[in-house]
Amino acid sequence: MKFSIDRDALLKPLQLVCGAVERRHNLPILANLLVEVSGHSLKLTGTDLEVELVGQAVIHGDIEEGRTTVPAKKLLDIVKSLPEQSELKVEQQDNKWLLRSGRSRFSLATLPAEEYPNVEAFQAEIEFTLKQGVLKSLIDATQFSMANQDVRYYLNGLLIETEGNMLRAIATDGHRLALSHRVIEAQLPEKQVIVPRKGVMEMARLLETDDLDIAISIGDNAIRATTSTTVFTSKLVDGRFPDYRRVLPKGGDKIVIASRNHFKQALTRASILSNEKFRGVRIQLEAGLLKITANNPEQEEAEEIIDVDYNNLPLEIGFNVSYLLDVLNNLKSDDVRITLIDGNSSALLENHLEEDSMYVVMPMRL
Repeated sequence: MKFSIDRDALLKPLQLVCGAVERRHNLPILANLLVEVSGHSLKLTGTDLEVELVGQAVIHGDIEEGRTTVPAKKLLDIVKSLPEQSELKVEQQDNKWLLRSGRSRFSLATLPAEEYPNVEAFQAEIEFTLKQGVLKSLIDATQFSMANQDVRYYLNGLLIETEGNMLRAIATDGHRLALSHRVIEAQLPEKQVIVPRKGVMEMARLLETDDLDIAISIGDNAIRATTSTTVFTSKLVDGRFPDYRRVLPKGGDKIVIASRNHFKQALTRASILSNEKFRGVRIQLEAGLLKITANNPEQEEAEEIIDVDYNNLPLEIGFNVSYLLDVLNNLKSDDVRITLIDGNSSALLENHLEEDSMYVVMPMRL
């Protein structure tokens, strides 16, 4: 193996594929990247057996084709530390990978490419293309509600649902639920798959250029996303996601319209004196007014009052302030619509006019 490449051309795909590499793994080869040279193309592959990322770069100079594996983190650290726009010359000698740039020289240990694991053969059942910006907005609108290391492993991921021309993403950790949908130019069968948390995070990192296309393929056991320079594959979570439609509150007759910014700022200030462990705030509603109160074991107290559009019976309800702030940070409109049933039922939060996202937050007993 032998080639030359610009440092900046190598750094971007290298940073991307290193995201899939698990540093603490009992298989030493999984700390490595698979490096393949053919024609004028360099292909880099990183995997942790659950997620696989493949990046490409153009090479030049005196090229000799070949395959090997090199330590991912060490290579990334070396390339990052070299001066911008420097040229790298690489060649393999026996079981060493030699990298030269200017007066710098590095020799990395390699492991045989034949030992590098392949993510299982992938068979797509559903394929469609959409703009990267559309997929990014869908993931951003929901991923914060995914569970983290929950024993109910199927909650530690994002439910992707296709139906007709609709693509939905749903996430819940049992205390709150985020649901968002986008209309796409395709006619798709009904299907639900759960993408694991790491897969969601790595897929989001691919989405850098809003107006470029990304091709999505969904199979029985994996999902694949392909851009012009990268192929991302993630295994799916084998489990049954809760029926989110049953969680959506129905029959709410108490509707509050509030300025998203005013509500968010008032909650942020009140949260300073909330109980650090439980993060609870009390919300009291009466005609035209919303009052937020918070207190903590040190007997400190915060009170905030904002004007809202509300014409119904007085109501008192408690919430985890962090969950409300997460929602308000992800809603996009100037005004937020909150639909309530009573003090013991979940609240439904939405953009006041656009209806592409909805959020359910369970109440807290205070």
